[in-house]
Amino acid sequence: MTDYPWGALGLNLALSAAAALLVLLATFAVAVVRGGRHRTVDIAWGLGFAAVALTTFAASAGEGDTARRTLIAVLTVVWGVRLAGHVTWRSWGKGEDPRYERMLAKAPGHPQLYALRMVYLLQAALVWLISLPLQFGAYLPGPLGWVVVLGIACWAVGLFFEALGDWQMHRFKSDPANRGKIMDRGLWSLTRHPNYFGDFMVWWGLFLVAAGTWQVAAITVVSPLVMSFLLIFGSGKRLTEKTMSQRDGFDRYAARTSGFFPLPPRRNARPEDGPRP
Repeated sequence: MTDYPWGALGLNLALSAAAALLVLLATFAVAVVRGGRHRTVDIAWGLGFAAVALTTFAASAGEGDTARRTLIAVLTVVWGVRLAGHVTWRSWGKGEDPRYERMLAKAPGHPQLYALRMVYLLQAALVWLISLPLQFGAYLPGPLGWVVVLGIACWAVGLFFEALGDWQMHRFKSDPANRGKIMDRGLWSLTRHPNYFGDFMVWWGLFLVAAGTWQVAAITVVSPLVMSFLLIFGSGKRLTEKTMSQRDGFDRYAARTSGFFPLPPRRNARPEDGPRP
């Protein structure tokens, strides 16, 4: 990588950090104007990555491989805008998210400043860190190889699980007869978290599309690893199941249904068998 444009990448890293920060600060301002309703930040997660992808595409003009740059931008923006649109639709007209209510109730000092530090600025930093493969990959010369095809396939599987899982959950919750019940149909019978599994596949797919050399892969593999940790052990699966476990029927559902990776349901499972990992 002796001919890699490190100077141009350095400028891109700074511009992308500014783009992510701008999206999250603007979202914080909107949340404050709305009376401190911080569930708005969930919309900014997808938009932050879209902003970084578009910033990188513009800043890398004249550098790298045009096909790879375009693929990175399009795949990221499609994923980010779909997610932001879904979160907006799902949360429209609702009050504050209980997660943020609990966090701010224990906040030392001014709650809004605490939210700025621990939610918005932290999320901006994560957007920048997780998007490193997109930024490095945009400056790689061609040609594209078979790994890119594998990456696109992973991304497509992830988007399918995420979008279809969200739609199935919406249909389930729209039926008053399902109020208070556990969703265990469709993709939700294969994994307790098709949306988080979808995110997992999308970001490993984007990593494969962007990491055209082993050097870039070695430098940026931290990004999909961080995303995977967040989805499985951080604010994704772990926190969601902490709330779900209080609902009637969750133990039976968890005993027969895979915790993350899609698997056929376990037959004759009993709550005392414990949740499937």
